[in-house]
Amino acid sequence: MNTSLKWIKALVPGLDCGVQEYVDAMTLSGSKVEGYEQLDADLDKIVVGQVTKIEKHPDADKLVICQVNVGSETLQIVTGAPNVFEGAKVPVVLDGGRVAGGHDGTKTPGGIKIKKGKLRGVESSGMMCSIEELGSNREMFPDAPENGLYIFDEDAPVGENAVAYLGLDDSVVEYEITSNRVDCFSVLGIAREAAATFHKEFVPPVVTETGNNEDVNDYIKVSVKDQDLCSRYTARVVKNIKFAPSPKWMQERLRAHGIRPINNLVDITNYVMEEYGQPMHAYDLDTIEGKEIIVRRAAAGEKFVTLDGQERQLDENVLMICDAKKAVGIAGIMGGENSMITDHVTTMLFEAACFDGTNIRKSGKRIGLRTDASAKFEKGLDPNLAMEAMNRACQLVEELGVGEVVGGAVDIYPVKREGVKIPFEPDKYNKLLGTDIPAGDMIGYFKKIDLGYDEATNEILVPSWRQDLLCDADMAEEVARFYGYDKIGTSLPSGESTAGGKSFKLRMEEKAREIAEFCGFSQAMTYSFESPKVFDKLLIPEDSKWRKTVVISNPLGEDYSIMRTLPLNGMLTSLSTNFGRRNKDVRLYEMGNIYLPKQLPLTELPEERMQLTFGMYGDGDFFTMKGVIEELLYQTGLRKKAQYDPHAELPFLHPGRKAAIVYDGAVIGYLGEVHPTVAANYAIKERVYIAVIDMPEMVSRASFDYKYEGITNFPVSSRDLSMVVPKNILVGDIEKVFEENGGKYLENYELFDVYEGEQIEKGFKSVAYSLKFRGKDKNLEESDITSAMDKILSGLKNIGIQLRG
Repeated sequence: MNTSLKWIKALVPGLDCGVQEYVDAMTLSGSKVEGYEQLDADLDKIVVGQVTKIEKHPDADKLVICQVNVGSETLQIVTGAPNVFEGAKVPVVLDGGRVAGGHDGTKTPGGIKIKKGKLRGVESSGMMCSIEELGSNREMFPDAPENGLYIFDEDAPVGENAVAYLGLDDSVVEYEITSNRVDCFSVLGIAREAAATFHKEFVPPVVTETGNNEDVNDYIKVSVKDQDLCSRYTARVVKNIKFAPSPKWMQERLRAHGIRPINNLVDITNYVMEEYGQPMHAYDLDTIEGKEIIVRRAAAGEKFVTLDGQERQLDENVLMICDAKKAVGIAGIMGGENSMITDHVTTMLFEAACFDGTNIRKSGKRIGLRTDASAKFEKGLDPNLAMEAMNRACQLVEELGVGEVVGGAVDIYPVKREGVKIPFEPDKYNKLLGTDIPAGDMIGYFKKIDLGYDEATNEILVPSWRQDLLCDADMAEEVARFYGYDKIGTSLPSGESTAGGKSFKLRMEEKAREIAEFCGFSQAMTYSFESPKVFDKLLIPEDSKWRKTVVISNPLGEDYSIMRTLPLNGMLTSLSTNFGRRNKDVRLYEMGNIYLPKQLPLTELPEERMQLTFGMYGDGDFFTMKGVIEELLYQTGLRKKAQYDPHAELPFLHPGRKAAIVYDGAVIGYLGEVHPTVAANYAIKERVYIAVIDMPEMVSRASFDYKYEGITNFPVSSRDLSMVVPKNILVGDIEKVFEENGGKYLENYELFDVYEGEQIEKGFKSVAYSLKFRGKDKNLEESDITSAMDKILSGLKNIGIQLRG
């Protein structure tokens, strides 16, 4: 959206500031300015001059010597302009002045300085200008010659500022208007914002009643068939049309907005569109058959020739303006060639309507046409604006003598849009903003932007053209931008705090991942869908519970036809891929679900259990994997000693190097070396080790509560035990005796030797432990240690263990 600063100042008479101050203040109050252009930035010392005498140049055929009256003096200026004549009033650049560029229309940054000099030996004091040298062009000034000086009207005052006379002493400000501020896509909307920003009075034009004693309904009949796409349609008639140039002030304002003045009638429609943000269209009433307007959807495949002479292909979603027999315009986009205003029009139909913005945007895309009018309709205009703009246009028609306005107006407006009422809650606004603004000041801000206040109901009355104001947050924003964002101090947000954070389950899973990566494992992710053939590769018996699976109804293929009940296939497949690519030492872990049906066929969703799976080959063995598991249990708060059951039915693991992990009497997982046949099935030619932890079992026993004990000051006492142990007794059984019989002074025990050989009886092994005893509150006496050792030895004897001699 662009606006002329001079036009804004005309609507806000007390506004007296430079363009930079205006731009800064408007941006701070919420009307974000993208930039601005001073039309006279490179123009200086240019006045209206009148040529009083012309003589031929003595030394050049195409040059003439002119005597030019500039008010305060008469200057001699040499020119080659072909259209100069005695009595012509032209723009004259005085000595030391500047023009914007050359006569070919090219602009020079900073302008071109003009100095007194000589042309072919004849003195020339200044320069007479073309319109291009003043920074404009023939599109904006159609009366300017193609090659020559710009000639002023006869009423141009000699000696006066030529830049001001042409209306170029202006600045054009460009705004970035968001789509919810439809009211600011107009000069009146921006002027209202400027008045509120600078605390000045906003003076909109006073629209007076127009029209003769006739009735418009005698001239035209209107019906709207598709009211969902046209919420309001207004029409008025103007007869006895008299074309003429529009007045100078209107032309200047249109040029500042980049609109070329054409004639008084066309200029009025463009002027009102910019002023009110309401597009209008004029039809030659004599071309409207049946003197009837019908607003309807187009027929599928219908063709229509628009004002630009292009044939457009339409469909049933495009809204059309039609007469009794044919279409005369595409609603909200462009009129038709068959009803265009020509120089011979005598009676005109004025249209101002409100069309559905979404439909206009989509229709423009379908037919490949977008106009200034459609760009405004796309935003979703206020239907109450249509009649206001219509009356303003008719007022200008009468004031400028364009024609005679017929009395009355056609107004199809079935459902009137009303404003809204929002409770006035100053305390809430201050809380949102972190301010302490008095309620009276807030009401003052609202009144400046034409928001009412009902004291009886304590409500803000929001007019229909402020479609963006719907709730307390919107009202708080209005307060903030006129109080001044730069005045609002820094404050902490208020409100009730919440604990937030992750659940215990998620924290425990995060901790498990952290430990796995600390132990050198990299995370893997594998599919939950598997093939039934997996169970054969893993040596799972036919009657195993793991073969009871959830079958996919519409699988991608047999290889992805069931939900996994074991996490091993994905892990072993990943290890196999790494082995095939000659990666030497590989450690992977995965956190993923298995799916266990509660019964088959399914009557409810299966149980999903998260499994933490470790897999490795290369550097490491069974005890390396066991150490990883013990580190995991310890770091997640499972401080009791885990037991390992080597008799668990785990057919995919090596029969002599496997164990179920038992904690507090419950199986929470398993670990071991993969069965050689299984490893071969996955084409892995090394020993492979895996471990699986059932996360629900572990999480139910885990804790982040740590109890720290102080470091004792008393010394430690050590005892070594060398035992002859039957091979069928596990080290875990021995350590269980230590735990149960060692008493409160047993601090630690450590296995330091296992021996099998000729010196040990067949079927037995030699096992040696170091036991450490320490008192927390006293120095231990020999009797304390002896008592504990006697109990340990008694327990060992009961399970068939003897001391080695």
